[in-house]
Amino acid sequence: MIKLIKVTRSFNGQRVLDGVDLEVPKGKITVIMGKSGAGKSVLLKHIAGLIKPDSGQIIIDGFDITQATGRELQEFKKRFGILFQGGALFDSLTVFENVAFPLREKTRLSEEEIRKRVRERLDQVALPPEVEEKFPDELSGGMKKRVALARALIQEPAILLFDEPVTGLDPPMTNTVFHLISKTHEEIGYTGVVVSHDIPEVFQIADQVAMLHRGRIIAVGTPEEIQRFPDPVVQDFIHGEIDYMEA
Repeated sequence: MIKLIKVTRSFNGQRVLDGVDLEVPKGKITVIMGKSGAGKSVLLKHIAGLIKPDSGQIIIDGFDITQATGRELQEFKKRFGILFQGGALFDSLTVFENVAFPLREKTRLSEEEIRKRVRERLDQVALPPEVEEKFPDELSGGMKKRVALARALIQEPAILLFDEPVTGLDPPMTNTVFHLISKTHEEIGYTGVVVSHDIPEVFQIADQVAMLHRGRIIAVGTPEEIQRFPDPVVQDFIHGEIDYMEA
């Protein structure tokens, strides 16, 4: 579904991505893990077509998005849903208007159909009807994440990207959000890419795990394979995160 070939990117002379190679299988969830500042979010933005690499290819369903420009790229981006770190909800819009926003911007659906689809998505993330007229500042952190997930799902994307989806949440809500990601993946079957350092919880939703270190992917495998991976950098990261969470 997604293939990155020798992707490089520098900012102000600092190499953030240094020849990234990665294949993301169709219909599966791939987790990209790594330390803060490793370039995980930058990599995700490249996949979404928000940033262009200095060199390399990003091929999605046989289409190299690094060569696309203008209208062609905009059309291709319609296949993506993105859950940004922090949710990125519009403070001045109600929950309903936030979730409906992509449909109003990118489709010509009737108001009746928009309302139907918004309600379906809010149901899917376990939010009751009375939430629709609330504003983001009236919601808890976990509810904001669920609204953001509903908005990301509203167009039934083929590819869904998650940038640190549980940042700032307590352990019970972290588990709830990861459960919703798993549940909606089973229902819709999208190809998912999740950037996260929430170890070991994120292993519960992953089909494939890749570790980004110093601008390169140094390990790829199933959650079980990654936990047995012999590289000390991988082991130190996994066990360091677990020890930190247990402290």
